[in-house]
Amino acid sequence: MQLHFSPSMRSITISSSSSNGGFGELMKIKVAARHFSYRTLFHTILILAFLLPFVFILTAVVTLEGVNKCSSFDCLGRRLGPKLLGRTDDSKQRLVKDFVKILNQVNSEEVPAGLKLPESYSQLVSEMKNNKYNAKEFAFMLKGMMDRSEREIRESKFAELMNKHFAASAVPKGIHCLSLRLTDEYSSNAHARRQLPSPELLPLLSEKLLHHFVLSTDNILAASVVVNSAVRSSLKPEKIVFHVITDKKTYAGMHSWFALNPVSPAIVEVRGIHQFDWLTRENIPVLEAVEGHYGIRKYYHGNHVLGANLSDTSPRSFASKLQARSPKYISLLNHIRIYLPELFPNLDKVVFLDDDVVVQRDLSPLWDIDLKGKVNGAIETCKGDDEWVMSKRFRNYFNFSHPLIAKHLNPEECAWAYGMNIFDLHAWRKTNIRDTYHSWLKENLKSKLTMWKLGTLPPALIAFKGHVHPIDPSWHMLGLGYQNKSNIEDVKKAAVIHYNGQSKPWLELGFEHLRPFWTKYVDYSNDFIKNCHILE
Repeated sequence: MQLHFSPSMRSITISSSSSNGGFGELMKIKVAARHFSYRTLFHTILILAFLLPFVFILTAVVTLEGVNKCSSFDCLGRRLGPKLLGRTDDSKQRLVKDFVKILNQVNSEEVPAGLKLPESYSQLVSEMKNNKYNAKEFAFMLKGMMDRSEREIRESKFAELMNKHFAASAVPKGIHCLSLRLTDEYSSNAHARRQLPSPELLPLLSEKLLHHFVLSTDNILAASVVVNSAVRSSLKPEKIVFHVITDKKTYAGMHSWFALNPVSPAIVEVRGIHQFDWLTRENIPVLEAVEGHYGIRKYYHGNHVLGANLSDTSPRSFASKLQARSPKYISLLNHIRIYLPELFPNLDKVVFLDDDVVVQRDLSPLWDIDLKGKVNGAIETCKGDDEWVMSKRFRNYFNFSHPLIAKHLNPEECAWAYGMNIFDLHAWRKTNIRDTYHSWLKENLKSKLTMWKLGTLPPALIAFKGHVHPIDPSWHMLGLGYQNKSNIEDVKKAAVIHYNGQSKPWLELGFEHLRPFWTKYVDYSNDFIKNCHILE
């Protein structure tokens, strides 16, 4: 390759040697007729010297690939451009377009019934080599394999959800052992049967200046954690009175636990449902029907997959339906909170706690909150970004295609949470909340559970309508049993954390990184806990 300057310095020619021994002109640059300085000439030569190696490389590539007969840079661009830029040639692009066209065509057709699908990718490659399928046959085979994989994944997901539902509904072996051992202790150990609280403290059960908590549960271990956490977090534990309500079968074991493990200076009372004179069939006919109705029991305890069209149901929707079928939703213990004014006629204000909460901060200030004449102090659950927990409105709980629901409720109305509620019993007794709750339960039974399907909260949302005073969300953090993405710093700061959802901390399917907030209040040195191998 050579650089030639014309005698007049008005043109510069770049040439390379050709295959016949002569010279081929590659580029000729004409310089304007006007005068220019030697500095300009120097800069021009410098730029050209920089470009010459690239011109040489282009020429070499053209020569090596046998395309040096191109007579223009346009030809070189078309030939070299795709290679230098990493693009494929037109034939490859056409091949891809043709295959995409076949894929689109196959997408709208059914996979042939007799098509034998390979079991693995290696088998697919082997089939292609041996049988030499055309592109359409290959596309059908690919579609069939993917359809089969998607179907198997969906079936596995539904099976996982079912297993999780049964695991969440069952009583763990360790907790069942604890209940049996404590029940046996009640029958053989007089100390386990001692009066709770002691006779001299009985007047304090009705003392309105104390802080009264109500807990309804048949889970002895869970009850112990709620009580221990509340007492240990309190700045004035001597002002705490716990009213623990349980069922008849658990009463002896629950009584034994708190008789043998006092939490003084706090006071604990344990009562079974059968010990409340007010809880008669005449006063709670609807709930008796709920517990005893065959159709209702079949709905909650029957085969949850039988008759379900899983092909038209998303895993998330199926999980929600399973959660709605938890047997606890037809338990009187779960509905007992609607009768608090009648069960505690001498009290004016109580804090109701679910058994899957942990108290991490002193709750004394709750009794100083002015509810402004309302009955229920609760956090609202429509003010957050979390769609699972804190973005709930009435539309999330009710079937608004039902005419009664559509007529009486607003789908955009904000929902609130059960689990940690301040109840003004004095104001409650002036309302018809209980009767409203009963009437809507009756309507839902008539409609065969088509108005709502999730437990006690939906009828309470209706019954307490207009009677709820929102409290600061920092008092009650929800969702620790739904998702493992709960912010740890928020968990640490919350006054009460709530493991609502299937992944309870006492179950093996509980979230490991959230469990320590609960287990720190389990007394692992206790002989009953050790002998039943709780959470080992």
